[in-house]
Amino acid sequence: MKVWLVQHRRALVQAVRRLVVTPVNTLFGVLVVGITLALPAGGEMLLASVLAFGRHVAATPQISIFLAPDAAPEDASEIEQRLKLQQGIEEYHFVSREETLKRFRENQGLADVLDELPGNPFPDAFIVTTRDRDPDRLEALRSAAAAWPKVEHAQLDSAWAKRLDALLRLSRLAVALLAAVLGVAIVAVTFNTIRLQILTQRAEVDVSRLLGATDGYIRRPFYYFGALQGLLGGAVAWLLVAGAVQVLREPFAEFAGLYGTNLTLQPLPLEQSLVLIGFAGLLGWLGARLSVSRHLRSREGG
Repeated sequence: MKVWLVQHRRALVQAVRRLVVTPVNTLFGVLVVGITLALPAGGEMLLASVLAFGRHVAATPQISIFLAPDAAPEDASEIEQRLKLQQGIEEYHFVSREETLKRFRENQGLADVLDELPGNPFPDAFIVTTRDRDPDRLEALRSAAAAWPKVEHAQLDSAWAKRLDALLRLSRLAVALLAAVLGVAIVAVTFNTIRLQILTQRAEVDVSRLLGATDGYIRRPFYYFGALQGLLGGAVAWLLVAGAVQVLREPFAEFAGLYGTNLTLQPLPLEQSLVLIGFAGLLGWLGARLSVSRHLRSREGG
């Protein structure tokens, strides 16, 4: 175990030395990785903030529960008790059929029509406002209310919720596809960087082989080089996203304030930040592994 640790420490030191002795190449390589990763990371950050804003400014989800024409006051009281026990309901209010008739009579164009009817055509109703905005749970709540005794119909205005949910899925799919494409680009950049490293140190690699160095000994510094370049690029990506948050936070807050909300642009949380940097390191390692396997094998064949 001690020998294994010494070998990896030596390979890590060699990788750091190679990064330091070529500062310009290292800087540009790290910047390419950082800028490339900052695009999907920033897109995810903006998407989360915009969707939070959209959920605040969207119409409040409501369920209209219409009672049967023959429902008595006792039936309305029973439904009210059910609403008090129901989870996910923020508030509700009862609208009597007389109140609805009075409201429609205030419309001059409908008053004459209503006078011709033999009775009040409107049912008693409950207007329910929910805390939950998930389309599936809203529909489940509507279905449960529709099955209650003396309920004629339960209507849910969830078109906006479905559109918002569809937009969320589409946007996140687009960000995922962008991340996948740019991830391939990072692997390609690292692949080419390691290829140049191998060509530059060709004589050193050949001498190491003549002295009996194993493939693992030769490959390990290149792996660490790719992983370190990726990690540094991930850190640059995080800094770019954090800088964008600081620049856009005040304009975003002012824009949200116009709609009566106090939302602010939030930076990437700690978990996503660690995932971003770790993913960058993994891509760098993968590009280095592919490049080393390709070019060292070709030299062995030669």
